Amino acid sequence: MNKSSLHIYLLVAALMISLLACETVIDPRLEEAEPILAVDAWITNKPEPQVIKVMKTQPYFDNSIPPGVSGAQVTVTDSNGKVYVFTEDPVGSGNYVWVPQGNEVFGESGLTYTLAIEAEGESYTATTLMGSVPPVDSITFRMEEGGQFITDLYLAEFWALDPPEPGNTYWIKTYKNGQLLNKPSEILLAYDASFTRGGAFSGIIFIAPIRTGINPFDEDSNGELLSPYAVGDSVYVELNSLSEASFDFLNQVIVQTDRPGGFSELFATPLANVSTNIFNTNPNGKRAVGFFNVASVSGLGRKFNSLDDLSKTD
Repeated sequence: MNKSSLHIYLLVAALMISLLACETVIDPRLEEAEPILAVDAWITNKPEPQVIKVMKTQPYFDNSIPPGVSGAQVTVTDSNGKVYVFTEDPVGSGNYVWVPQGNEVFGESGLTYTLAIEAEGESYTATTLMGSVPPVDSITFRMEEGGQFITDLYLAEFWALDPPEPGNTYWIKTYKNGQLLNKPSEILLAYDASFTRGGAFSGIIFIAPIRTGINPFDEDSNGELLSPYAVGDSVYVELNSLSEASFDFLNQVIVQTDRPGGFSELFATPLANVSTNIFNTNPNGKRAVGFFNVASVSGLGRKFNSLDDLSKTD
């Protein structure tokens, strides 16, 4: 080994030792920003009370529930002039509720909806289009045979046909045994029958990765992959329509929250604020964050009763 090579070898060795030895705990001190209005306004036409949450933002490392804003005036008006008044829930500060009467449901596909919020001396507004959704035709179960290091996997798959007109966007929510799969990695979005805009995927059955995206993958305490479903489990699949802006917003949420950490973060998209469609009517007023969407919903559930429920293959 020549002298130059020896110097390089010693430098690399010293660097590796220093990296292994350094375990400095960093306690970042972030400057606290002034709280602003945060709006959670995801309305559906499901036959149940609809809730709009009006809250205040809080420091990044504060894991407590955001404080609600009381005394606000909250309404939603459709493009035909019908006004839905959301009244404050006396039990839950910051929750504003619209309660249907009889068989009434919120909204009508194809109409535009405008949210208006008067809070703390400021006026905020947001607009969205209520899209439509196809029915969920069926749910099937199948088995993928395991091997030496993996157990047999029982997988669920839903079947639905995207309408022929292009530009439909969806949030596909899955409930396993009544519990919503709500990890960032489990947010399932579709543009027409595929994942992204720009493809010729309208008017067809949702593609296979979308249909099987309803399967939760977890590990046991030993790191072994668990089957998404077992005999006795139930699954409920719900299609929620999105505006294109809402579709983009949720994709941003996935990017900012589904972060595995570790070495891969060196190449990850930098942390950034996600978009909003909540705006102050006064350009010089306090800004707000959050999102407003009105969704049509269709859904279907099925229980995995026995191995006889498995789809047969030729």
